[in-house]
Amino acid sequence: MIDLHMHTRFSDDGEFTPESLVEQCHQAGVQIMAITDHNCAKANEIAALEAERRNIYYVPGIEVDCSFEGVDFHILGYGIDHKSPDFIRIEQDLKAQEMETSLMRLQKTRELGFDIHEDELRAKAEGSHWNETWTADMFAEILLSKEEYKDHPILLPYREGGARSVNPLLNFYWDLYSQGKPCYVQTNFPQVQDVIRIIHQNGGLAVLAHPDNNLNGREEMLDSLVSLGIDGLEAYSSYHTDQTAQTWAAAAKRHKLLITCGSDYHGKMKPAIKLMDYGSPPDLQKMAAVFIERLEAAKN
Repeated sequence: MIDLHMHTRFSDDGEFTPESLVEQCHQAGVQIMAITDHNCAKANEIAALEAERRNIYYVPGIEVDCSFEGVDFHILGYGIDHKSPDFIRIEQDLKAQEMETSLMRLQKTRELGFDIHEDELRAKAEGSHWNETWTADMFAEILLSKEEYKDHPILLPYREGGARSVNPLLNFYWDLYSQGKPCYVQTNFPQVQDVIRIIHQNGGLAVLAHPDNNLNGREEMLDSLVSLGIDGLEAYSSYHTDQTAQTWAAAAKRHKLLITCGSDYHGKMKPAIKLMDYGSPPDLQKMAAVFIERLEAAKN
């Protein structure tokens, strides 16, 4: 009945139009939804209109890449004024960096021994809202399609039957292009405290996405994030096992934070992840009611 984390083509790794995604939610029985594109709020206007036509409660959202004490985080903003210049500035700032960082990703990929060319990546990015950006999934799609690399040991885990073949494009990112990995390129993301402030100034709630991804082994950082004003934790996520979901839900309760749930549905980037694929939260209806109550209070 609820999914608060999904992506459209306005993300650099999303597959669907806003209209298509709202229709999929309607067909799946989603009653409360939020589109949270990476660093872009532009899908919300279209999606809100489409959701209203289908009697779906729509929550304007965004997922902002940001940094805190040298660690990259994703902060979800809910109930935001999606037309605010603040979110346009976030998008423009990251777009301005992307061609340089994309070229650096290309260089690091070549250093792994792969022959890949700029024109291949430009063709893959053509028509994208983020056509300046060459993402890990683009590199993966190109390299996995090359006959000369069919038996390359780096790529074998992502091929059918391989150890990383479930959501292979996503796993390719986590294994090779995420923070600390060989093809990672640092981007000057905004600081967490600034993102939280911007979300609050625009009538929204700030929730830490899939906390086990970034706080596993750094649990002490949660205290700092709470002190900076974070409103909630996405305890129920497709990234979390039942056990880790319960751990983060308990942490949210200790800190008097909201508990939210979201699938992080993208389409081809994460084909194994479906809408409302976030485990089985106890008393989901109560969670949804508390979330909506807090959203309404944040507007006032």
